[in-house]
Amino acid sequence: MDVLRPTLIRIGGRIYRKNLIQEQAYQPEEEEDFCAGPGDCADEPCDAFVVEETEKGFQCRVEVPSLLYKYIIGKKGETKKRLETETRTSISIPRPGVEGEIVITGQQRGGVISARTRIDVLLESFRKKQPFTHFLSFALNQPVIQEKFLQFREEVLEKCSKDHGVSSSLFQNPAKLHLTLGTLVLLNEQEIQKACDLLQRCKEDFVDQIAGGKPLTVEVAGVEYMNDDPAMTDVLYAKVHMKDGSDRLQVIADKLVERFVASGLMLKEWDRVKLHATVMNTVFRKDPSAEERNSTVTAKSSFKERESFNGRNILKLFENFYFGEVQLDSVRLSQRFSSDASGYYATSGQLTFS
Repeated sequence: MDVLRPTLIRIGGRIYRKNLIQEQAYQPEEEEDFCAGPGDCADEPCDAFVVEETEKGFQCRVEVPSLLYKYIIGKKGETKKRLETETRTSISIPRPGVEGEIVITGQQRGGVISARTRIDVLLESFRKKQPFTHFLSFALNQPVIQEKFLQFREEVLEKCSKDHGVSSSLFQNPAKLHLTLGTLVLLNEQEIQKACDLLQRCKEDFVDQIAGGKPLTVEVAGVEYMNDDPAMTDVLYAKVHMKDGSDRLQVIADKLVERFVASGLMLKEWDRVKLHATVMNTVFRKDPSAEERNSTVTAKSSFKERESFNGRNILKLFENFYFGEVQLDSVRLSQRFSSDASGYYATSGQLTFS
C-alpha cells in the first residue's frame, strides 16, 4: 500500500485512514462490537455482573446516579430505544431525579448482557465528562501555616509586584491551603457513602500500620513551579515532606489513590501523587474559589485563557521559604466549592490516624 495514499474506510458517516504501519507494529486486542446482536456476547464480560434468571427470561440490575439517566435515555428516548431494539431487551429507568436501579430484562441472557455492557460503556464515557465533585485532601490551614503564608504573600507583593502578571489575585485562600491526593465524581449520596466506607477500609488495611496510629509530622518549605518556563508560570506551589525524612506520607498517598482507582471511584492520572500545596494559581484571577481537576494539568485546553506570570524573582527570593511544621492527622473527603466553619472545604467523610 502506498503510505501517501492510504486506504480509506467509512464508519458511521466518517472517513478514517487505514494505517499500515500501526497494524504491523501492534497486535490489536479484540474489541466488543457496540452494535453486536444479542447472541454476540462471547467477548463481553459476562461474569462482571449478576444476571438473574426469571420466569420470563433474564434480568440484570445496575445502580446509576439519577444525573446520568439522560445519557441512557438519549434525545427523545432514541438511545434507549436503540439499545432495546438491538439487544432485544426492555430497559426500565426510574423517573428523573429519583435514585434507584436501572433494570434490564430480556428472553435471552446474551441480550441482557449486551445491553448491560453497552450501558456501562455509555456511563463510563459520560462520567468522565462530569466535573469533579469531591477530592481527597490533607488540610494545611493550621494557624501557623496560614500566618507564614500571609507573610509570604505580603513579601512577594512587596518585592515582586512589578514583575509581569504578579498580583494579589493569584494567591490561594489561606483557609483552604491543602494537599490534593486525587479527585472524584460522586453524583449521589450512595456514591459518597461508598467513598467514605472505602476510606475506613484503607485505614484498617494499611494506613494505621504505616502511620503507627499517630499524626504525621511534615514540613512545608520551599516553592517550585509546574511548567517548563518560570517566566511563564501558571502554578506555584509549596513543597511538603516528612520531617523525619521518611516516605510514609508518599506511601499513604499513593496507596490511597491506588485503592480508589481500583474501586472505580477515581481515575488514574499519574503513577505517583505529587505532594504539593498550591500557593499561587492563575485560575484564581477570574474565580478565587476555582479548583482545577489537578493542579499539575498542563493541557492547552486548561491554560488557553490564562494570563501567566513571571515567577523568576519569586523563585529566586523565596526558593527556601519556610511555611512551617504541621501535624497531619486525617485524610478528608472534601466537597468542592464549599466551606465549613473554619473556612476549609466541607468534609463528607474522613480517615483519622489516631
